[in-house]
Amino acid sequence: MLKNFFNEFKTFAMRGNVMDMAVGIIIGAAFGKIVSSLVEDVIMPPIGWVLGNVDFSNLVLKLNDDVAIKYGAFLNTVISFIIVAFAVFILIKAINTLQAKMLKAEADAAANAAPTTKKCPYCCNEVNIEATRCPFCTSELKK
Repeated sequence: MLKNFFNEFKTFAMRGNVMDMAVGIIIGAAFGKIVSSLVEDVIMPPIGWVLGNVDFSNLVLKLNDDVAIKYGAFLNTVISFIIVAFAVFILIKAINTLQAKMLKAEADAAANAAPTTKKCPYCCNEVNIEATRCPFCTSELKK
């Protein structure tokens, strides 16, 4: 019973969708680190400089000696989210454009392909273009 359970789990875990999802999560985590560095090290310093040498990550609102609201870190996180959302939007837009081009090319190829069937003039069923007799009504067909 337990062996069967583990075999079933192994089959589930090794399916393509699960492995693809795992790779996506790992790459997503790495991409998150890149975006965090981009925001904290590249984007925020010039914005802070323009606003008078403000370091957003150090912006806090002290309520008392023990409690502080770190709204600067929150601003960095919001900007990181916007960058990630924009990157995902661009990626999805590019994928949709490529898929549309591929579907159009397939449709064009299908429209330009030579016909492989013809209609029987007697029973109106589709038959192979090479057929000399209709397989439905057995009438003789012209070539």
